[in-house]
Amino acid sequence: MPARAKRSSQIVVPEMPKWHQRLAAWLIYIFIRVIAATMRVRFVDRTGLRDGTFRGPAIYCIWHNRLALCMPAYVWFIKKYSAGAGLVAIMSASRDGGMLMAVIEKFGVRPVRGSTSRRGPQALRELTTWAKRDYDIAITPDGPRGPKYVMQEGIVALAQLTGRAIVPVAINVNWKISVKSWDRFQIPLPFSKCEMIYGEPIPVPRETSETGREQLRVQAEKKLREMCVD
Repeated sequence: MPARAKRSSQIVVPEMPKWHQRLAAWLIYIFIRVIAATMRVRFVDRTGLRDGTFRGPAIYCIWHNRLALCMPAYVWFIKKYSAGAGLVAIMSASRDGGMLMAVIEKFGVRPVRGSTSRRGPQALRELTTWAKRDYDIAITPDGPRGPKYVMQEGIVALAQLTGRAIVPVAINVNWKISVKSWDRFQIPLPFSKCEMIYGEPIPVPRETSETGREQLRVQAEKKLREMCVD
């Protein structure tokens, strides 16, 4: 049944993947695994995860157009070094979000459904609960509809609420196809050179003012833009 808001409680039920979407999710999962296995990957760690000076958990953010390799970026590096109990990722409550949910679950990642336009407050409560369980959190700060490379303010509010630092993550691939979508979504090609950059953590103190949150949002957006090569 399509998701809809119930007038009595205003609760939005996220759309779950249909059988054909689950099939497509399997194909996408296999595609990612095959492509990733052929790539020559270079890790750039500015977080301190590898040397133990930063252990997490944290809120990891990556631009929407680089989602194709976000799971390998987690499995190959963050999962290996982070002290987090696992990863939870937020995605749209829409039909497309349902298929993405089916993909990330195959990598052992737990989904939270919601966005600024649908199920936002409920998703925030769920993320806060997962944070209390010591899970890392993954967010596409310009998703699900853009504008491209513009970080929404919700990530800073979440960092302030949970006490987690924001860690920008960039994935740069030399051989790729850029889809004609709002974000120019990138599909990596086999045998590409890939650079995965994990940026310096940006702490958001609990006493941060509204002005301070905006300054940190601009700072995080600027860092993430500088890390990316299109």
